[in-house]
Amino acid sequence: MTTSVTGRRGSRLVLAAAIVITATLTGPASRAASSAGAGGTPTPGAAGLGDPMFPLDGNGGYHVGRYTLDFDWQATATPFEAKAVIRATATQALSRFDLDFAGNTLHTVAVNGGTATAVRTGDELVVTPGSPIRKGAVFTVTVTYTADPTGMRHRDDAIEDYGWIPTPDGTVLYPQPNGAKMIFPADDHPSRRAPVTFHISAPSGLTAVANGTLVSRQPQPGGRTRWTYDSEQPIAAQLVQMAIGTFTEVDRTGHGGIPIRDYVPDALVGPTHTFRGLTPGQLSWLRQRLGPYPFRRYGVLVGDTDLGAALETQTLSLIPAADLLGTRVDAERNMVHELTHQWFGDSVALRTWSDLWLSEGHARFYERLYSGEHGGDSFEAAMRTAYEAHDQWRHDYGAPAEPTEPDLFKRMRYDGSALVLYALRERVGDAAFQKIERAWLSTYRDRAAGTRDYVRTASKAAGEDLEPFLNPWLYGPKTPPMPNHPDWVTTPVQG
Repeated sequence: MTTSVTGRRGSRLVLAAAIVITATLTGPASRAASSAGAGGTPTPGAAGLGDPMFPLDGNGGYHVGRYTLDFDWQATATPFEAKAVIRATATQALSRFDLDFAGNTLHTVAVNGGTATAVRTGDELVVTPGSPIRKGAVFTVTVTYTADPTGMRHRDDAIEDYGWIPTPDGTVLYPQPNGAKMIFPADDHPSRRAPVTFHISAPSGLTAVANGTLVSRQPQPGGRTRWTYDSEQPIAAQLVQMAIGTFTEVDRTGHGGIPIRDYVPDALVGPTHTFRGLTPGQLSWLRQRLGPYPFRRYGVLVGDTDLGAALETQTLSLIPAADLLGTRVDAERNMVHELTHQWFGDSVALRTWSDLWLSEGHARFYERLYSGEHGGDSFEAAMRTAYEAHDQWRHDYGAPAEPTEPDLFKRMRYDGSALVLYALRERVGDAAFQKIERAWLSTYRDRAAGTRDYVRTASKAAGEDLEPFLNPWLYGPKTPPMPNHPDWVTTPVQG
């Protein structure tokens, strides 16, 4: 995610009421779920993963193998029928388990087609199957509901309201940080990823888009079209994207033959053409520094709405239209930021939300480095400014790798975290720094990793123990001296 350079913020309805309902369902007896015995005594799966920032994000007791999402979309801000089929594997013998799910009207829940009881408490959907599920068993959960595209949420640490975001003729998704639960039932934590199949029915004449590749487009009765997309690779719930509108698809090929597809509101194809055309060059620039692009395709989804921030939705970055209608420097910064996230945060996922500095810090580092080389502000000057404010940011928001409150999307996680990487590069030199970055991305590609993993990887790649250097930068109460810049000083903390 990158904050909009123009500093816009939309005002939207906040839907924060917790709903508790019970749905008891009947159906064929489950054939796949087994009773206790093999796998131990069935017990409830954990309601959350215990993340230091958001303890109830994610769920214990199972791993999702695939989501299949069906959306019967109707019109902007209009409720519509939806279904989620979740295929999962039990990591313990389960008497019940949770899904993260909020802000929609629940209809039915079934496990392996059989009887299930579902109780909503806050943002948790607690599902009790008719028979316990043995450890190692593959099971399927089917949830039908009425999706509420007006049910957006706001939280002070979120730069943008999140959930369904309306556009003049459709919608886009804004699920970060943990708003996927407003869109579909999920194991909603950045470390938990699974492939997603999207089935999107919409009025003919509109285009539906989603992460990954288009599998089929089929006409349906009543003047509608059903679009099917597959994410191709596992994806975290916060990185899911789906949009509907009068889009033009613009296709081209990037360096190395990578398909680039943009989806642009018809009226904005011409006005955004110049800046969107920079993507192949930006992709080439990043590949030279970071190694192979980690996905099969990339593109930009232009959001015809007053979003306050762009978003790194996997393989299809959401960029607000205004960010592509301003200055070249501002457009490039936001585009490179979200493209960098495809490596940092999307391919290498966050182990916990406290590790957000690894994602946003890297995206800001390469954004500023690119901008400094392409007519923007000096990279070193930007880092010096960040250094002056760093002690104040530590006081206000916590150290880069140790947020003190769930106020994640603040300056410390952006320029403050990029500064840690700048200091590391100053300490080991550019050649060793690039070796560290490539080792990190190759070692943890398609995996979740955290701060301690990065410190170990950096030490191994550099051939020296970097923990004594990095720990004070990442966790300390005071900003350490900047290597090679003895004249840099921090501003005294106020308050």
